[in-house]
Amino acid sequence: DPDADWDRSNGRIYRLVYGAGVRSDVPNFVALTCEQLWQLHGDERQWYVRQARRELARRLAVSGLSEDLRELRERFRQASLTAAEESLALESLWSLQVLGGFDEVTATELLSSSHASVRGWAVRLLGDVGEVSESLAHRLDELAEQEPDVEVLQQLAATAKRLPAAVAVPMINANINRDDHGDDPCLPLMWWWAVEHHSVSGRAEVLRRFVRPTLWNSRLGREVLLPRLIRRYAAEGTESGLDSVVALLRSAPGAEQRRGLWSAGVAGWQERSGELAGASSLTAEQMRGHAIAELLLADWKAEPADVTLLRAGILLGLSEPREWAERMAFSGDIPAEQRVRLLEVLLLLRDERLAGPSLTVLKSGAGEAVRAAALRVLANSGADESVADELIELHRQFPESGLSSSLRDVLLSRPMWARSWLRAVDSGRIPAAWTSLEQIRRVALFGDAELDELVAKHWGRLHGVTREDRLAEVRRLNNDLRAGTGDAAAGRELFRRHCAACHQLFGEGGRVGPDLTTANRQDRDFLLISLVDPGSVIRREYVSVVVQTKSGRVLTGLPISRSESLLVLADSKGERQEIATAEIEELSESGVSLMPEELYRQLKPQQLRDLFAYLMSVP
Repeated sequence: DPDADWDRSNGRIYRLVYGAGVRSDVPNFVALTCEQLWQLHGDERQWYVRQARRELARRLAVSGLSEDLRELRERFRQASLTAAEESLALESLWSLQVLGGFDEVTATELLSSSHASVRGWAVRLLGDVGEVSESLAHRLDELAEQEPDVEVLQQLAATAKRLPAAVAVPMINANINRDDHGDDPCLPLMWWWAVEHHSVSGRAEVLRRFVRPTLWNSRLGREVLLPRLIRRYAAEGTESGLDSVVALLRSAPGAEQRRGLWSAGVAGWQERSGELAGASSLTAEQMRGHAIAELLLADWKAEPADVTLLRAGILLGLSEPREWAERMAFSGDIPAEQRVRLLEVLLLLRDERLAGPSLTVLKSGAGEAVRAAALRVLANSGADESVADELIELHRQFPESGLSSSLRDVLLSRPMWARSWLRAVDSGRIPAAWTSLEQIRRVALFGDAELDELVAKHWGRLHGVTREDRLAEVRRLNNDLRAGTGDAAAGRELFRRHCAACHQLFGEGGRVGPDLTTANRQDRDFLLISLVDPGSVIRREYVSVVVQTKSGRVLTGLPISRSESLLVLADSKGERQEIATAEIEELSESGVSLMPEELYRQLKPQQLRDLFAYLMSVP
């Protein structure tokens, strides 16, 4: 209050002063002699050192290399090479570079400096130059083989990216042979950054090193660089890219090691946007006739049930692996776990032919996991409206099954299927209460007047609950919580059933939503508001999206992985859905929390008390 009568003699501290400090006069750097500027390089005050260097750069730009500057440059060169104090050696190197005295002869000597920072900066400045002689290239190769300091090695990797492939690749190969920093979180990826830069422009140089048998003796080579290189070449979608993949795969010491590399190729082919086999300069016929197909078929026939090889075969457009996967996935003669994996493989196809067999599996007595996988294949197949009637009838027969919610999600993911579901509700075949408000709100995304009218007829106008209504719910639930005590052990089971698919607590649960372990769990009102109105505050990293595909599906979920070619969504049940970027018609932020708004209505008062007892407990 500016009009209040404040007591200004006491209160908050606003300044701390260290005695009667004496301010030193700032020198006029322009007026200083070269000798004085040299002396300032040993000053403890960094600002003075930098201003001295700045003045040297100004004089060089204005007057050129005078005799005084030439003599000073030589002093800097000697200091950078011989100074016992690391800071002075490094400051001298920087000023030497400013005065144009950093040359190959000096660089070669600096690479043998006893100071790691000087060696690192010498390597960095060579990257600025961009070209080195053959003798200096050999010296860099030797340094890459012998350098003990990890920061200098990081700089070597960064400079390798900037130098020509003929110089850089031997440096990379030297570190592959060293193989002594496999546990470092950054250095192996720095070397990959350099490899990736030269992988196309210096393809021959890169392949010559990566097909050597000695690479398999190196953890850096076989586990970090080689799989990423195969993935990079596979993602090209060119004949030279496939040739490179074949060369790298054939270099594996045995069939078992080669099979382990196919997953990298699969990742690369999946990253290409476009048709089944990706956006490629090759036709499907060329892909099938390439040596990659022959190599894949040979490995697949040795291990026909290998899921990675099946994925590779389907992505390459090969009929044998595809037909085998279809036949086995829709057969009941294999273990359920294997059948689920094969059905997941068929999600790559997006083929309407799969709708019929998938529906047969759904109607069978197979386990829930198998039928859930078949439902995902069916949803992905682009089947026509007749399939919706089959799904509705299946839902009517088993309304309480574990698949019922997933069936509704699928039926409400396409306009024509949603129309069949809503008409079934309108005719009385399906009770409106079976569909949650969370699910029915998706219908508005289609922008279809008929569907909107059917929703309004049976669920009312979905304008959302008012703030007053939510506050009334919070008060009601607060009264329920005060009416008794809860059992944390029972609450833990409720958490696992209703919350753990998305939230973690004490290290248990999913990661779709925020981790509750560090949340403000002792504030009961905060927990209640989050439960009643989960969309009141949504952190940026948990904003869900709405995806409309070119095939007409509408999907909602939290983007947990996104690249130029693939989007992975997680829904409120923690299930993942992969969508190729090329299939996305429109993508927008939802503005609605992925957490169902009326989740608490499934809980009785005592269950609510039990859940809150667990949520507010300590580990």
